Amino acid sequence: MTPDEEPVTAEDLTTWASRYASSNGWRLNDDQDKLAVVIRGLLRNKERFGERYCPCRIRSGDSGRDRDIICPCIFHRDEIEQDGQCHCNLFFRK
Repeated sequence: MTPDEEPVTAEDLTTWASRYASSNGWRLNDDQDKLAVVIRGLLRNKERFGERYCPCRIRSGDSGRDRDIICPCIFHRDEIEQDGQCHCNLFFRK
């Protein structure tokens, strides 16, 4: 999978998320079961709605407004800074 390719499987998405986390000095959730739940939610949203909407956020149905909650959402950096992890528990501070 090249950096420009859209992840389409759980393995692809996990690889993408791991690379993204690493490039920011973070890590993915160590709990493999919880990580799998988030990955499945992202894939489900991609299949249903055409985007990797954060599974922990509620879509409004307005694609313009919902752009903010496409993973990685606009909130994740502040959440990791303040709480040590993003709201979905996908990305964690090392």
